Amino acid sequence: MKKAKTEEPTTIEDMRSEYDFSAMKGGVRGKYYKAYREGHKVVVHKEDGTDTIQYFKLEDGAVMVEPDVRKYFPTSEAVNKALRSLIEIIPAKRGASGHRK
Repeated sequence: MKKAKTEEPTTIEDMRSEYDFSAMKGGVRGKYYKAYREGHKVVVHKEDGTDTIQYFKLEDGAVMVEPDVRKYFPTSEAVNKALRSLIEIIPAKRGASGHRK
């Protein structure tokens, strides 16, 4: 089976004009963020006239990392290692009231 060739834009100049996400075109950052987190579906329309529907939902506990953070922590392992090192320096809580020392 022959694989379809896909190329992703590498710069803004490589993007097609119909992909303009600027505010001037009415784009709103985060407009669908909440709905995306709650789950979404993707419908793929095939050349033979059939459709394939896939449903996606982030697993409980899943965290979305912003692109600027992803540059420094590109994998789950890197994120977990960094967070564990922070946990080690957080002062322990005292008593049931939750007050820190």
